[in-house]
Amino acid sequence: GGGKRLLLSRLFQPLNLQAGGEAGWDGRAGEPTCRSQKLMLQGGLIHPAGPGCYYYMPPTVRAMEKLVKVMDEEMQAVGGQKLNMPSLSSAELWRASGRWDQMGPELFRLADRHGKDYCLGPTHEEAVTELVAAQSNLSHKQLPLRLYQVTRKFRDEPKPRFGLLRSREFYMKDMYTFDASKEAARQTYDLVCDAYRSLFDRLGLPFVKVRAATGSIGGTISHEFQLPADVGEDRLAVCPGGHFAANVETLNGEQTSCPTCGEKLTRTRGIEVGHTFYLGTKYSSVSNAVFYSPENKPQLAEMGCYGLGVTRILAASIEVLSTEDSIRWPSLIAPYQVCFIPPKRGSKEEEEGAALLERVYDNLAEALPHLAGDSVLDDRTQLTIGKRLKDANKLGYPYVVIAGKRVCEEPPVFEVWNQNAGEVLFLTKEGVIELLSKVQVP
Repeated sequence: GGGKRLLLSRLFQPLNLQAGGEAGWDGRAGEPTCRSQKLMLQGGLIHPAGPGCYYYMPPTVRAMEKLVKVMDEEMQAVGGQKLNMPSLSSAELWRASGRWDQMGPELFRLADRHGKDYCLGPTHEEAVTELVAAQSNLSHKQLPLRLYQVTRKFRDEPKPRFGLLRSREFYMKDMYTFDASKEAARQTYDLVCDAYRSLFDRLGLPFVKVRAATGSIGGTISHEFQLPADVGEDRLAVCPGGHFAANVETLNGEQTSCPTCGEKLTRTRGIEVGHTFYLGTKYSSVSNAVFYSPENKPQLAEMGCYGLGVTRILAASIEVLSTEDSIRWPSLIAPYQVCFIPPKRGSKEEEEGAALLERVYDNLAEALPHLAGDSVLDDRTQLTIGKRLKDANKLGYPYVVIAGKRVCEEPPVFEVWNQNAGEVLFLTKEGVIELLSKVQVP
């Protein structure tokens, strides 16, 4: 068992947890930073690499992989099939759709050694439509087709800011759907929107689905999934009774009351974490993405596209759930579920307490193998328990198990902090394992 324990001192997570220390922010003096950016930099979760680009440290990658697992479950539940498309996309594709010019300087453009133009994909409508159009004998029996990927995207943001909330390189889950009729495409649209609801509910995030503009993606129907937050860049108008919600950019200036119940709309700000579009045949007509009808006639596929910001959801959830100085994760995707804190070096509990705590760690890994990789032992025993508990609190482990004063009782009793419930319990080894058996990891 001992060889497999994950020691905090071995984690590559350079902490900078001094209270309110402003050192090391990647903002020049006076630049706005937000809670999630500060907490992620302090907690050694991200490290700046250049404007709008970050190293994601190992704990962040763990959280991201868990989030992607949850997304995979939701996408596969609606018939999604996962693929991967190239980040490099040829300019010809984008010129054909008109977006090479329409996207302007937001597109990262480059030329290869033969002078051919490419862009780094901010989104993949052209690419996926080209792929489906290349299947020359697609039958109506193969529809609906729901293809998605989770991949790095690139946008040359004029002003990258707020850490992972608005960066130039980010991870996104994007799904593209192909249906045989408008009605079928609308059913797909509702189905994927429901999958997004389910995802945010599972994460315990307070989202609102709002009517949105279609922008450079195009199409005729569009909704955003927004997390209300003061630093949000979108302005929202929401009916207090829940009948109506829209991004302000879609309203005409006069509209101040709900079209359904007449109540005055309240204004709030939000962080966009998901976006859905019904595209119709905007892209399929350009690439001639057709399928053969029951009468064996070629027909253009009706399309939709659906995005979720993977890294943005991570940062936005920290933004809305955390306190000023302590990270709180959606418990499903916390990088690690449990932090074990042994007694301080030289204390009278040291010898017995450390051995008992390690035994709980090992028993937990045996009894609940799904949590085996989700536990960290804070072996910085030169520090007091209080100092390590404070750090654990700042880093947002959902559970902290401490070998404190009562560990030498018979039977030994451990102090357990359930961070998300804000309660402290005193439990025997069996009690600790029973409590943690309820923990879900994707």
